[in-house]
Amino acid sequence: MKNNPSILVADDHPMLLKGLLDELQQHGYTVLEGATQGAQALESILAHQPDIAILDIEMPILTGFEVIKKCIEKDCDTKFIILTSYKEKAYVHKAKKLNISGYLLKDEPFSEIEKCIQALQKDEKYFSSSFTDVFDKEIYPQMDKIKYLSPSERTIVRLIAQGKTSKEIGELLSISHRTVQKHRGNIISKLDLPPSMDALNVWASENKELLLSL
Repeated sequence: MKNNPSILVADDHPMLLKGLLDELQQHGYTVLEGATQGAQALESILAHQPDIAILDIEMPILTGFEVIKKCIEKDCDTKFIILTSYKEKAYVHKAKKLNISGYLLKDEPFSEIEKCIQALQKDEKYFSSSFTDVFDKEIYPQMDKIKYLSPSERTIVRLIAQGKTSKEIGELLSISHRTVQKHRGNIISKLDLPPSMDALNVWASENKELLLSL
């Protein structure tokens, strides 16, 4: 990537968008016109092929993640930075899954954005330390547990994450209610959860994005 990358910014908060555009311009970056909603951002990225796009997650029409997914489908070479207020593990995992280059919090100083841009110029990724902590302490440990589940157990726990009851799971998989309950007990044991069915429901709900990506 060249020393002065072209950058597009999309955020549905006009004040934040203007502030970020001004800051980038003052630091000498080539800044394209900003976008205030996802469809506009997608159109502009595909038309201008900026080196970097900095996107909010929650935007009208298309989310930041949806914009990125559509750009990847179009073989777009733009590198993506998510700039957001969200640091829940579901969002961090989705960013990793999409192979996003950077993930930053909105309340961090501009110097973090500069560090991220510099990392991208070296073809490296840059996640804020907050997100690295989420991945290391919350996502990786759960992924490590999930790998011990059998294919059948993974299927069942994914259905639990979707809110299916044991009866509904049995009907979908053509197995008895008793077999489903036995699988649930084995899953609880392998995940080292408290010995109650509610514990598995709560865990599956909290790790839904992770489970549905398997």
